[in-house]
Amino acid sequence: MINVRVTRNAQVPDPLRIRRCQKTPELGPRLLFFSGGSALNGLSKNLQHYTHNSIHLVTPFDSGGSSAKLRDAFRMPAIGDLRSRLMALADDSILGHPEVYRLFQYRLPKDRPALELERMLAALADGSDPLMRDIANPMRKLIRHQLGYFCAAKPDDFDLRGASIGNLILAGGYLNNHQHLDPIIFLFSKLVHVRGTVRAIVNRDYHLAAQLQNGDTLLGQHRLTGKEVAPLDSPIVHLGLSRQPDANEPVTAKLREKNRRLIASAELICFPPGSFYSSLIANLLPAGVGQAIRDNASPKVFIPNTGTDPEQLGMSLERQVDTLLGQLRLDAGDATPTGELLNFVLLDSRGGDYALDISIEELAGRWAERGIAMIDTRLISEDSAPYYDNDLLTCALLSLV
Repeated sequence: MINVRVTRNAQVPDPLRIRRCQKTPELGPRLLFFSGGSALNGLSKNLQHYTHNSIHLVTPFDSGGSSAKLRDAFRMPAIGDLRSRLMALADDSILGHPEVYRLFQYRLPKDRPALELERMLAALADGSDPLMRDIANPMRKLIRHQLGYFCAAKPDDFDLRGASIGNLILAGGYLNNHQHLDPIIFLFSKLVHVRGTVRAIVNRDYHLAAQLQNGDTLLGQHRLTGKEVAPLDSPIVHLGLSRQPDANEPVTAKLREKNRRLIASAELICFPPGSFYSSLIANLLPAGVGQAIRDNASPKVFIPNTGTDPEQLGMSLERQVDTLLGQLRLDAGDATPTGELLNFVLLDSRGGDYALDISIEELAGRWAERGIAMIDTRLISEDSAPYYDNDLLTCALLSLV
């Protein structure tokens, strides 16, 4: 057998390829996304109508919201972003068990007394709550078992206000499977008919550690995004991992072999919009990720954020690409050609708001000299502005495969 690399001229968008994917999404291409957070959920909902084979490698380093409560209680990876992406890819039609979907999306109220919340959780676990009664066996029994395991393991003072039932079920399954995420994610995927593959990039209880230009080090994803604390006042110069949440203890995670195989199988690798450091760069930190990307000859595309991302303080669009390539080369090797790591930057200069310190034409010329093609096409609609239109973005990505 001989391996050869074949190139072609691509039309963006390509109506023929798009129609083919719409007709047989079960045979759709294997588009791989390195992401976390909620920025890609809308695209994921749309994508399932074109392919059931997309791959989503998600960061487990979230340290805010309801995920933080579970991490504090059980010293476990964050599961909120995993649940969110699974739900975005779930079939919510009659065939996809919408009653299970409703349960996994349900959150306990934020304004009820602790004792009442305990009773509500107990009713779900024992099957008497209508949300659980609507689910037929054997699925109901499987779900109750995981939720019951969480109830038995949780600390007495665990704060249930606003808790996602889907997160609690995942947490119970994680604890019930000897602190492994994959078995419960697999079960969860089958229960709600997830149209794609969702995996945590690593199965480790690690935390983000960001070094700032002013010399400070911030621990925890929630300190970077500008959502739960004040936005950064000094740019990030390096992102790493810490073994501890409250003291910087540098650690290196390793890409699992099954995730390496997923990267190898991708027909297109996408570095999508979202929080630049805590969603994108964080996914590239484990040893082996850069090498796996380098070794896959499929197209690689970066889609920059439109508007303001608090994590990109002081970063021009050109520097974003340089930072992405620099992170990949830390693992792939300093001498790795740019073309093995990144081929396209996909954007909409007319509708988008990008951090430009030179003209878009001059930037395109600089990238072309390095072997990176700028694809400047319509990706933002009147309804979606200032953000990407999910359908336009999906069609553009499918056209590159």
